[in-house]
Amino acid sequence: MIQSNDHARSYYRATANAMPERPSLDADLSADVCVIGAGFTGINTAIELAQRGLSVIVLEARRVGWGASGRNGGQLIRGIGHDVSGFAKYVGEEGVHYLQRAGIDSVALVGERIREHGIDCDLRWGFCELANTPAQFAAFKAEQEGLGRLGYTHETRLVGPQDMPQVVGSTVYAGGLVDMGSGHLHPLNLVLGEAQMAESLGVKIFEHTEVLELIHGDTVHVRCAAGTVRAASLVLACNAHLEELEPRLSGKVLPAGSYIIATEPLSEALANQLIPQNLALCDQKVGLDYYRLSADRRLLFGGACHYSGRDPADIAAYMQPKLLKVFPQLADTAIAFQWGGKIGITANRFPQVGRLQQYPNVFYAQGYSGHGLNVTHWCARLLAEAIHAGHSQGLDVFSQVPHMTFPGGKALRSPLLALGMLWYRLRELMH
Repeated sequence: MIQSNDHARSYYRATANAMPERPSLDADLSADVCVIGAGFTGINTAIELAQRGLSVIVLEARRVGWGASGRNGGQLIRGIGHDVSGFAKYVGEEGVHYLQRAGIDSVALVGERIREHGIDCDLRWGFCELANTPAQFAAFKAEQEGLGRLGYTHETRLVGPQDMPQVVGSTVYAGGLVDMGSGHLHPLNLVLGEAQMAESLGVKIFEHTEVLELIHGDTVHVRCAAGTVRAASLVLACNAHLEELEPRLSGKVLPAGSYIIATEPLSEALANQLIPQNLALCDQKVGLDYYRLSADRRLLFGGACHYSGRDPADIAAYMQPKLLKVFPQLADTAIAFQWGGKIGITANRFPQVGRLQQYPNVFYAQGYSGHGLNVTHWCARLLAEAIHAGHSQGLDVFSQVPHMTFPGGKALRSPLLALGMLWYRLRELMH
């Protein structure tokens, strides 16, 4: 994958709404808050801060939505990551309940943002979790009951193995759980629409503006090639692309490659056979498959997490066998787009949100581990609360969960994680 400064050659770029080029920073400016990174986290933090009356400058090294925000699977699914009940020892039962609710309320927040501001991003409601084994299907029942206890108001229904053709035209699954409170959308158009909204609130966004140095103090001094920003608070919203900008955070998130292919447009009859109710779908494997139909009836099929740091030379050749395993009826269907991107993975699959101990005016959110679409929006709200009011209860709960640094320094991080993932996969095969 070429790390160019323009958007990945994805289906999303080909069907993006207006993508205005924004200027790069060429002056010395100041603001209440400087945000680094113009993906979902950065843009939504800027919106939330501007709505609270603060002045905000956003600096983006490439383009708005260039990273995972503009090239992900587009699945808007409840939850914050893996099961959060294991964090009770850090956050207590009350904290667990808060995190479970946040996993639900964050989806509603995205829906609200789209509705309120009329953002055109192909939002469709409806999602089905797919069980690869009968044991996974049995666990869906407990999941459904848990949602009931949390007061989940949206329709959920279990789909037995015999009824799977109602939701997916594939024979490989042992059942499903449909959730009408999750769904799918065009992620690049969402972040582009949000950037326009941020600007309408007075936020200044600069593209092609790489941050070269952070000088900490009561006022943070952010140095770029042709200008600087001074701000009372700083937000690091770089996720998998932080690299070495802030060494205190860089070893805690591992960039993992994830890939998507999009077919040519399908006939209405074939699209209805594959995904009759136009749901987003996702299975339970460690290196999971996720797929959905686009607004123009293409099948978008993604998955395959790579930790090696090396991307496949031909993404379509790599992904197509995975697609055909699920949908052999697409053997003669052309692949029109192929692309990849980096997601930020944390060791415990839980996002890292908080402020730097050494510099309490520096805030960060990163490591969404594949659940970024909804969780970025929620974390943005928490960051804005903490900056504006000096305190955010939600931020406190999130930051109580400890995060390990991946061992082995830069050179060994990826191989060690790859080994860890292999172990999970082997365990999966043995069960």
